[in-house]
Amino acid sequence: MTIPVIAIHGGAGTITRASLTAEDEARYHQALADIVAAGQAVLNAGGSALEAVTEAVRLLEDCPLFNAGHGAVYTSEGKHELDACVMNGTDLASGAVACVTNLRNPVLAARTVMEHSEHVLLVGPAAESFAARHGAVTVEPGYFHTDARHEQWLRVRGQSRAMLDHDASSFAFAEKAAAPTEPIDPDHKFGTVGAVALDQFGNLAAATSTGGITNKQPGRVGDSPIIGAGCYANNATVAVSATGTGEAFMRTAACYDIAARMAYAGQSLEAASHAVVFETLPKVGGRGGVIAIDGQGNLALPFNTEGMYRAYGRGELAPVTAIYAAQA
Repeated sequence: MTIPVIAIHGGAGTITRASLTAEDEARYHQALADIVAAGQAVLNAGGSALEAVTEAVRLLEDCPLFNAGHGAVYTSEGKHELDACVMNGTDLASGAVACVTNLRNPVLAARTVMEHSEHVLLVGPAAESFAARHGAVTVEPGYFHTDARHEQWLRVRGQSRAMLDHDASSFAFAEKAAAPTEPIDPDHKFGTVGAVALDQFGNLAAATSTGGITNKQPGRVGDSPIIGAGCYANNATVAVSATGTGEAFMRTAACYDIAARMAYAGQSLEAASHAVVFETLPKVGGRGGVIAIDGQGNLALPFNTEGMYRAYGRGELAPVTAIYAAQA
């Protein structure tokens, strides 16, 4: 029997030690550890990889520290639009939703699309109605609000540019400290959550969810709900969840590219994921990272930004958490 493994991420971007207080840093580490432990509990009890990633991402959506669900960033209109995707490596079954505004847990709605429809992706009000008919919990828009995300939006909306949520956080910190006069770097735009898992039966799964990018144009959809771009799982190769500049991940089909390199070029998980993150993505201005796991339980968590909230747990071992580039 395979030793189960799960990994999660809470977004990548300009995450510096200077922009996080010791208390905030501890909160992130604790949240990551608790959520990984919950995913481990599912796997160690004999649950499937799909069940584990769904539960982990649901918890990430419920945690206000991360840009998904409660804690999602604001569009340029001061609203919330959420996207999510799940994929099962056993049969490539997939489900996704995009631009939903009243579903408490978009990842559960994505799972509903996968299991109760003949489609892969539903968007907007139709996705909301479909999910609600199948028992999804709906909420008022105010549920997604947090003061921190609203402050980020207020600080960047005058720039008329979108920002990845962790870059927006760092900009807010920098503005307070130095009151910069230069415009925000338009390439700094990301924030997402995700999970990948390998269960004791040797099956893989992945899930990704996001509130989008701060100050984004309404109706914009990034890579998170797109199979092969922000999420991918195939038992033959790898499970991957991405975070970063969504348009770059879509243009390069980044998650699928990792799987293809493994399948067709015989590359290892580490070689394939590092090539995509450090070579392919930067050529098109792509910043961010991925978490990935193969059928042998090997993990890769590469990112080309200053930081990426990440954690993993293997079997009964204690969760390992990290934020900055110099950590595990």
